[in-house]
Formats: sequence, C-alpha cells, structure tokens
Amino acid sequence: METNTDAPVANALERRLDLSVPIAELDHLVDQRLRQIGRNMKMPGFRPGKVPPQIIRQQYGQQAHRDALGETLGRLFNEAVVAHQLRVAGTPRIEPKASDATHMEFSAIFEVYPEIALSDLGEVEIERPVLEVGPAQIDETIEILRKQRVRYQPVERPAASADRVSIDFAGTKDGQPFSGGQGKDYRFVLGEGKMLSDFENAVIGTRAGESKSFEMTFPPEYFAKELAGQSVSFEISVNEVGEPVLPELDADFARSLGVADGDLDQMRSEIEDNLRREVRKRLQARITGQVMDALLQANSFDVPAALVEKEIERLMELARADMEQRGMKVKDLPMQPEWFSDQAKRRVSLGLILAEIVRLNELAAKPAQVRALVDEAAKSYEHPEEVVRWYYADPQRLSDIEGAAIESNVVDWVLGRVKVVDRPIAFAELMGHQS
Repeated sequence: METNTDAPVANALERRLDLSVPIAELDHLVDQRLRQIGRNMKMPGFRPGKVPPQIIRQQYGQQAHRDALGETLGRLFNEAVVAHQLRVAGTPRIEPKASDATHMEFSAIFEVYPEIALSDLGEVEIERPVLEVGPAQIDETIEILRKQRVRYQPVERPAASADRVSIDFAGTKDGQPFSGGQGKDYRFVLGEGKMLSDFENAVIGTRAGESKSFEMTFPPEYFAKELAGQSVSFEISVNEVGEPVLPELDADFARSLGVADGDLDQMRSEIEDNLRREVRKRLQARITGQVMDALLQANSFDVPAALVEKEIERLMELARADMEQRGMKVKDLPMQPEWFSDQAKRRVSLGLILAEIVRLNELAAKPAQVRALVDEAAKSYEHPEEVVRWYYADPQRLSDIEGAAIESNVVDWVLGRVKVVDRPIAFAELMGHQS
C-alpha cells in the first residue's frame, strides 16, 4: 500500500490516499469466497456442495470479486487512516487509477475534521434577559386563555375590529376572475391580519345582509407575483357579523383548563407554575441563542462538506415528516437542498465547537443532571412518574435530554468567560404576544 497525502485537493480539509491492491492477494480472496459459496450451493442435477467450480465462478465470480475488492480497500484505507492519525469526516470516494499486471491502483478521496483552536471570549458581551413572574403576568396569561376560548354572538350592528364576519366574495382583474379571488361563507376576525388591510377596511362598517363593491391594489411584495401591485375589484356579501364574547372567570372556566373541581385559586396556582416553567425555558432559549451566535462569530474554521451534506439530508427528512403530519403531499412538493444549506452549516459548525469545548473541559452530562431535566419536563403532565418511565424506556429519548444537559453545561461555561449584562425584558416580548 502507498499513501499520497500531498496530492492536489479541492479544499483545505480534503485528503487523498493512494491504495495499491495486490492482484494475487485479491484472487486468493475471490477463490475463498467462491469455495464458501460452493459449499452451500444447490443446483438441479448436482448434489448439494458438488456444483463444479467453473459454474460457481460463472454465476458468482463478479459478485465475489466486488465483495473481495471492497473488503480489501476498506482494510487498506483503515490501516492508512490509523497510520496517518487522520480523523475522517464522512465516507471516502474511491477512484480507480492506472493498474499493472501485479497491482490494482486506487485513490481514496475524503475529508478530515478541522483542528479547532477555541478563541478567547473575554471581550464578548452577552445580554441576559431578566423577567420575574408576578401577579400582572399571571393576569395577562389568564386573559390570553380567555381569548383563546372566545365565542362569537351574532349582532345587527356594523362590523368593527375584533368582530368575526362571514362573507361571500368574488374578485376580478380587468373584468376576469382570478385564482384565489372567490370564497363562500368565508370567516375571519377583523384586525387579526388574516386578510389584507385594504380588504378588511372595506368590510368594517358593513352589516349582515349587506353587499358592497370596492377596488383595491395588492401590495408590491404580495406573494402571488401575478397579483403583486395590481388593481382588482371585489364584490362582497356579508352573511353574519359576530361580536366576541369572552368566557366568565368562573368555575366552568377553571374546569375547561383541567381543574376538576373548578376552584379558581387552584387554577391560578397551576397557571403560575406552568407560566414560571415556560418563562424559564424561554429565557434560557434566548441566552442560549446568544451564546451559540457568539461561539460561531469567535471561532472560524473550514467545515467538512460531507458533514454538511449529511445534515442537509437529515433536515430535509425532518421537513418532509413535518409536512406529512400536516396533511401535505410531500411527493408533489419539490424540495431543494440549498434551502437547508445555511442551517445545516450552522448546525455542523456548532456541533464541532461544542464537542471541542466538552472534550477539553469535561462537560459531559451527569446522570443527576439528566434526571433533573426529565423531572422538570414531566412536571407539566398529570402523571409525571409515567413520563419519567417513558423517557428512560428509550435510549434515543434519553439521549435528547443528555444533549440538552450538555448544551446547558456549555452555556454556563461560556457565561463564566464573557461579559454578562442583565437586561429586563417585557413579558409580551418574551412570550411573543401581539400588542
């Protein structure tokens, strides 16, 4: 076997090993495989194991040669990798070279993991969002829960913002109907932004039983390019106007939230517990995002294309599975790898950085950490002990928790080395509530 790590490569992480396979050794392996096949081969006219060697070779010679060659190349490649102390990223690409009467020559082209020299983080500043959960946040959450359970009562007055309307509509462009411009008994809430503002403004002030015609212009950035910036006409008929009616803050409301006896104090206590957990999770997610961004900005290195391609495939599979769960026909939707390339590169880069930090600082997850995270996740369920058993019954589920523990360890390690500035954050901003 010969090696050639100085040959021209496509990128800084690509390496090339030249592999030389002795033909005599390969022929010996092929003969061994054919003899093994012959011991068990059955063929009409011959006793088991007595099929002539030339027939065995005729039927299985090519397969035996491919298998023996693959096995030999794999062994030679692994030996070369160990000898050169290389950390291979991905699967090597094997290319044939000019051979002679005694040897078959190949090149194995592959990438190696980058050497990561972690940068100093002493000058990096990270803002830590701070929020204390108090009565005001609990009250706001209760109001949101009430709005989620709103019902609409028909009224005779003109439609106003926050009302739900049911309309029939027909749109035309240059006197001709256009795609998506028609609807029957279409319901939407005024002010929620489901419809374009010009359309909503035309509906506001109408009553049930009224019809109306109006013109409007689609915004230049409208997603349907054939309509972007175009003027159209609409005719609408209002079938119903309904005003919102929020549920009373009573025992029935508490029972709708899972409080069996309808006790309002118990309801408030449970909401507070759940809210505190959610706030902690969101605060941690925000600071984790800042830490990861800081690590990426501070540490620049080449990323193995093979790992990025593998991550792209994984992200595409996750996207397909998600769309299938939503009832979409994935086979009818072309999916382009470049859609996921930036995300994949980020994830691979972060994975390499985090692995190096964990390795150098012994930040692997401890069993007690994992159990604490499992217990925390189980608290929001009616039977926490069953959730705990569910996690520990599957190594894959537990590995996800272990990953979260390791990430938390890295975040704490980084926060101990950067400048941390606490910044109060508004409850609505943290929770993503619309003003």
